[in-house]
Amino acid sequence: MLEELKIFSRYAWGLNDFFRHTLPPEVCRNMITSQLQNREKSFLRILKLGIYDNPRSPYFKLLRHAGIEYGDFVKLVESEGIEGSLSKIYDSGVYLTLNEFKGRQPVRRPGLEFPTLPHDFDNPFLVKFYEARSGGSRSRGNRIIIDLDLLTHEAAYFHLFLETFGLTANPRGAWREIPPVAVGMKLALRYSKLGSPLERWFSPTALSLNLKNLKFYIFTRYSILASRMFANPMPVPEHVPLNEAHKVAAWLETKRRQGRPAVLDTNVSAAVRVCLAAREKGFDISGTFFPGGGEPLTPAKAKIIRETGSRVHCHYSMTELGTMGLACANPIHLDEVHLLTDKIAVIQRTKEVGTGGGKVGALIYTSVLPLCPKLMLNVESDDYGNLESRECGCRIGELGYGTHLSNIRSYEKLTSEGVTFLGTELLRVIEEVLPGRFGGGPTDYQFAEEEVDGLPKVNIVVSPRVGEVDDKAVIDTVVNALIPYPGGEVMVRQWCQGNTLRVIRREPYTTSSAKILPLHITKLSK
Repeated sequence: MLEELKIFSRYAWGLNDFFRHTLPPEVCRNMITSQLQNREKSFLRILKLGIYDNPRSPYFKLLRHAGIEYGDFVKLVESEGIEGSLSKIYDSGVYLTLNEFKGRQPVRRPGLEFPTLPHDFDNPFLVKFYEARSGGSRSRGNRIIIDLDLLTHEAAYFHLFLETFGLTANPRGAWREIPPVAVGMKLALRYSKLGSPLERWFSPTALSLNLKNLKFYIFTRYSILASRMFANPMPVPEHVPLNEAHKVAAWLETKRRQGRPAVLDTNVSAAVRVCLAAREKGFDISGTFFPGGGEPLTPAKAKIIRETGSRVHCHYSMTELGTMGLACANPIHLDEVHLLTDKIAVIQRTKEVGTGGGKVGALIYTSVLPLCPKLMLNVESDDYGNLESRECGCRIGELGYGTHLSNIRSYEKLTSEGVTFLGTELLRVIEEVLPGRFGGGPTDYQFAEEEVDGLPKVNIVVSPRVGEVDDKAVIDTVVNALIPYPGGEVMVRQWCQGNTLRVIRREPYTTSSAKILPLHITKLSK
């Protein structure tokens, strides 16, 4: 309790200065260009103070085991650059798998083994202003440290985004979770730092005074109060469950009628819900801009959003690093982003995934900005995509962000009865095949893996919104859609023999940050 009081006092004191000084456009640009110019210097500082001067660091143990001293690393960066040096040390065994980074399994290399805990990777450079929880797309969510200096730097990113897309004068809203999930508060704080706070904050969960979330209730209320003291008022979160998307759509229509279409920050599936609700209610939300994220922007989802006359582009982020990519204004690919290379470095390695032996370009990340929540050095994510350097002509690229990432997907797998399908193989079935056959939209279906009486089951979740469907027809449609994939016929046969597939009528499961993922994994017994 004493430690939490110290953290809150530090946050309350820091918040006053945070709100007192807003960021003018020229300051935003200068912050970004300065960090880009000093990228190698920043990386080497992290390397020296955060790793080599910290013998408890898991990275220090890996580097020492590989025989790489600090001076060796400096010479490597000078000759090969950051990315080139990261590739070299990766080949020497200096990297972490996602499970090692999360503390789910010990680090194992030939002649070396040691356990890790998530807090082993906390950034020692940060002032611990407050703790929140990640959205938990792949787990129950991890505790993370939020730093006001990092939010200031990320506010500069968001100004660049608004300026690039011509949105600086548009009203802004969000349909994002309240604390303890971090994403909504971080968004509200960034925009207030820019002097252009959110107009409305809709939240899938209610802000309630109860013992379990008391400190987050106080934290949220104080943050709102402090923002109003300095004339950059954050709105009080309004409880709008996912099945009441029409309330968000109604606000967007009001903004359009006023001649000022809004920017609504939410995850992609929630944006789809808003657009479907607008269509059902006859609301005109044309001109709305949805800066999505948190899940793939697929053609099926983009089609529904654009049919309302709205625009959608996605950013890219990770709990451990914060915002990692800003949407490109002149994209070649649907989900194309500019990687924020002043904050991160990325290399790729070919990884074999899935029963069919498919190969993907796995993304491996390193933090080069001292403000990131976690220190990362060649940490494998479970994401892959197309990485390229090109000149696109948009303002973000002109500022110095020439590395583009697109077709970003996860290689998470659905595995039951020894059968393995990649998330990407399931995505088309969920978003195109089933809606095309039975109606509804991309967010009305989901695969949910669970255990029942010790046996694995794969539930095909179908929303009641779809109406009456024949369970056997749904299963047959899924089976026929999966058979063409490598090894699909044999794998599907195993599912059928084990009666693994079944249809469940309910709304798809959501994560704690209100995302609807095509694949949901839970462990339930009946």
